[in-house]
Amino acid sequence: MGSRPRFIDDLSSAVSDAPGPQSTEPLSDDTALLDAYSRTVIGALERVQQAVAFIAVERRLPGEPSGHGRGARGGTGSGFLFTPDGYLLTNSHVVHGATHIQVTLADGAKFDADLVGDDPGSDLAVLRIGSPEPLPHVELGESSKLRVGQIAIAVGNPLGLQQTVTTGVVSALGRSLRSNSGRMIYDVIQTDAALNPGNSGGPLINSAGQVIGVNTAIIPGAQAICFATAIDTAKWVIMQIFAYGRVRRAYIGVAGTTMPLSRRMQRYFGLSAQSGVHVMEIVKGSPAALGGLRTDDTIVAIDSQPVQDVDSLQRTLDASRIDRPVSVTVLRGAQRVELTLTPVEQAG
Repeated sequence: MGSRPRFIDDLSSAVSDAPGPQSTEPLSDDTALLDAYSRTVIGALERVQQAVAFIAVERRLPGEPSGHGRGARGGTGSGFLFTPDGYLLTNSHVVHGATHIQVTLADGAKFDADLVGDDPGSDLAVLRIGSPEPLPHVELGESSKLRVGQIAIAVGNPLGLQQTVTTGVVSALGRSLRSNSGRMIYDVIQTDAALNPGNSGGPLINSAGQVIGVNTAIIPGAQAICFATAIDTAKWVIMQIFAYGRVRRAYIGVAGTTMPLSRRMQRYFGLSAQSGVHVMEIVKGSPAALGGLRTDDTIVAIDSQPVQDVDSLQRTLDASRIDRPVSVTVLRGAQRVELTLTPVEQAG
């Protein structure tokens, strides 16, 4: 099977010089499909490759004085420009604790970068480079519209090899992943587009060249199980960093998973959302525990705003709800229950 594409190409070129009757319709269809896929990937890559950057960092070794030199250790990763005035998105673990950050663009231009904001809780960070000219930048897509099976293309600098591209599909949606800080990252995209060290922080794009995720992690020893933080989560983090210089989150103390709601339940309870957040665990002494939330409850709204997945729950629990009572609508067995919780600010 692995040699079949080359066999088709060789046969096609031989047939092209022969009389017409030797050509077969199935071969022509297979070749056209392969060419269409290739054109799709190439077209998507052309839309983003000039905005993908190589990031090199230096970190001070414990006990060493500040500054560059013998006391520094290095690291590398990827990132991408999302505005023409020099803002980049990358992973927190790529730049966290760095004493010096250098960004190399696709054309070879090098810039010293400033860390605008770092959020280990979502493993995302925003950098800024200065340029007198507008810079090429990506278009951010919508991860909420993704479907399992659609094309996923990862771009980055694995192992320092710049502008490397791998392709695959969206393997699963709504995964959870624990960040280096110990917090869970929700609404993570699973893909089989191969990632390697150095891909971290690079864009995961769709067939239209829109960024749908930020390449984040792999499972060592697993085959083609790779993860990316959804771009809808990244957009929220970016706005928080721009507004506060950090991410402020309201905390209620639950762990949950997205659970679909049957049409019968939607009609019975008069719900507009097709899913909710099923509560799996409640932290003892947390606002959720004090407010009467229970495991196996399903959260469907906060302050009358529908909560249909874990990502929307996180976005709803923003800085505006810290230290003030909020109404939480849950489904408990055959009942719809209204609770009042007072979220606190999540520890940094």
